[in-house]
Amino acid sequence: MMEQLYQTIKQRRRPEDIAQMILEIQGDNLAAKERKVLDKAASGSIKKSIWGYSSMAMYFAEPIGAKKQMEKAIELFKPETKVLYDPNNAESIRAFIAAVSSILKKEEGANNFLSDRMNKEARKESGLDLSKRAYNKRWRLLKRLENKLLKFIRENRNAEFQKIAKHGIIHRLDYNTFASDTDSACFIAYYTSRCNLRSEFTIYGQQRAFDEISEMLYNRCINNQNTNWWAISHVYPAIEVLKNLSDEQKGILLGEWTSILKDISTLLEEVWNSNQINRNSMVVRKGNDSTTWNNTAGAWNKSRDNWMNLIYAMGMDDILDTICFGKVLRLMAGDVVYWHIRTGGKLDPNTDVWNSVPLPWEVFEGKTVCNRKIISDSCKKAGLNPKKSGWIAPREHKAVPFSPTPELVHGVTVSNPFLADILKKEGWFSGKPAKNKKWFWN
Repeated sequence: MMEQLYQTIKQRRRPEDIAQMILEIQGDNLAAKERKVLDKAASGSIKKSIWGYSSMAMYFAEPIGAKKQMEKAIELFKPETKVLYDPNNAESIRAFIAAVSSILKKEEGANNFLSDRMNKEARKESGLDLSKRAYNKRWRLLKRLENKLLKFIRENRNAEFQKIAKHGIIHRLDYNTFASDTDSACFIAYYTSRCNLRSEFTIYGQQRAFDEISEMLYNRCINNQNTNWWAISHVYPAIEVLKNLSDEQKGILLGEWTSILKDISTLLEEVWNSNQINRNSMVVRKGNDSTTWNNTAGAWNKSRDNWMNLIYAMGMDDILDTICFGKVLRLMAGDVVYWHIRTGGKLDPNTDVWNSVPLPWEVFEGKTVCNRKIISDSCKKAGLNPKKSGWIAPREHKAVPFSPTPELVHGVTVSNPFLADILKKEGWFSGKPAKNKKWFWN
């Protein structure tokens, strides 16, 4: 059962189902009050549901590897090597490309159809006994393989950032560390599932991850001498957690989160430069890659929060007087903004701060300076408390009541998974015309 619980930190299981697993793992170790709290979620698990399933995927979308292209290359090139290449591993794909490219005497990256192909004489001199058609067929396949590798690397990076945006780096934790303490493992698994909740189509804010069940499980960790705080810090790096780590462990995490921030800032800059994003309003425009931007912005904000927690936990907050990264705002759908304004709302004051502080990638590249004073002044001008709003200090976490996980179709709550499946297949709430409206109204 512990192995199954471990697998859930790499998945997107509903908190209700994790609560049910915890009940079965902990058994009589739970006090009556603790079991009652946990039952609030477990009672809605798939195991106890009349439907017996959920319409929402249990896994994060993963990039598609190069299996199809590699199998075709093996068919055409018939390489003599017995090495087994992994089509879902970038380095393995790269090694495969190098191996088959050597057969065709092709340099990696030389993909100009007019200037980089061999003519008949060059093929003969290189010992290639291939017709022009056969050579071109193999040459084009290698070009597609190289393009596939680049796409696979890019999608892998996007997928990694999507996970970081939701639950930090907990998916990188090894099994032995996770399973070293049961209370720690239970908190990690449940809190991760809460972090992984999908965004809802609403103007009233998203569900907070740290709920009353998370608090109960966390309190068990506080009262446990064997708690693995290092493991917990991968998903919940609150200052009170980090204080239980050694200086070396905190240093490792600080270095890791700084590197992650640098990688994210690079992608943010790429997306920013290739999209005409309206910085003043952050309302999505036609043609904006809002999915990549929002996933990457979410990863930046999560990483920034964790980096900030470490800075304060290590007593290094003076560094913020020299360098302090700002938040990155997500793009908002026009209909959500319109709904917000129609109900008497105004533009989020965080947008004013975002507009007045330097862009994070420019700070990383040393093109400009951003520090605690610059951000504090911008927050005060926008009517925000710079500390409580999380711009220059760690956010305060308070437990919220447990709320059941809704069945969602593009963020819209649907009453049951059967109806959600139908609406999803027909394209409802996707922002595009539904495939078949007649059945719904008839």
